[in-house]
Amino acid sequence: MADDLNWERKVLEKVALEALSEQRRSRRWGIFFKLLGFAYVTALLVTFVDWEAVHPDGEGAKHTALVEMQGVIQAKGDANAEDIVSSLQSAFADQGTAGVVLRINSPGGSPVQAGMITDEIRRLRAKHAEIPFYVVVEDVCASGGYYVASAADKIFVDKASIIGSIGVLMDGFGFTGSMDKLGVERRLLTAGENKGFLDPFSPQNERHKIHAQAMLDDIHLQFIEVVRKGRGDRLKETPEMFSGLMWTGAKSIELGLADGFGTVESVARDVIKAESVTDFTVKPNLAEKFARRFGAETAAALGNFFTRVSVR
Repeated sequence: MADDLNWERKVLEKVALEALSEQRRSRRWGIFFKLLGFAYVTALLVTFVDWEAVHPDGEGAKHTALVEMQGVIQAKGDANAEDIVSSLQSAFADQGTAGVVLRINSPGGSPVQAGMITDEIRRLRAKHAEIPFYVVVEDVCASGGYYVASAADKIFVDKASIIGSIGVLMDGFGFTGSMDKLGVERRLLTAGENKGFLDPFSPQNERHKIHAQAMLDDIHLQFIEVVRKGRGDRLKETPEMFSGLMWTGAKSIELGLADGFGTVESVARDVIKAESVTDFTVKPNLAEKFARRFGAETAAALGNFFTRVSVR
């Protein structure tokens, strides 16, 4: 009988100890997951919150407003007119803005997107005539990138930056030779004699080619006019200036395509005289980044088969 009681006592003690251990483990895991959640939220805040904008350098302190234009200019890319225009509007509207800098690192892209950005820059400059607007070029500011840059009061470059490519292209592929070798027949039906314009699976139509060239020439003239209007008497035109060639930053200053050497920091400090820089660039969240990247990659893949126009 005594042995039975001892056995029951030991079992109860063991069960009680296991229950206590399980409670301790549950508390530890609970603390772990709470800390993990806290770390995740902190990481999101650090990544996506512009702390410089949240905590400006003192009440009424003047700053240089920065907007970034990075990458190919396209509707579904990071350098799209909607985001850049919104960023510029916020930068000019801020009461503490002493000057606005658009930092460009772009090979060009859509003439429509570039034109929308340029038109808004001109509107904002007219509305806020007291706020200077400068462009700072990093590695490259070509074609559509330079289209936008030409709207600035001044353009600052690095001596090794790539500047220019004032031209327009339309590219695509023709597959008729490969189709003939494979015995593939193209069956294209259209309502409208020109609806199959520049179809990559049909022989090139000379009338279509002439019409496409006329469109490119028209867009090229628009580009040239924008540059001439923006640069004015500073431009030292040469026969090759609007041919699509590119130059170094140092040479671009000689040609009047740029005004001097500088970085965002040096322009803020020495030109605008407001050393504190506040970034107004609209930054998409993770979902928007994924959607844009997916859309851009899909467009690029389709672009390998269908003709597209770009100022680059």
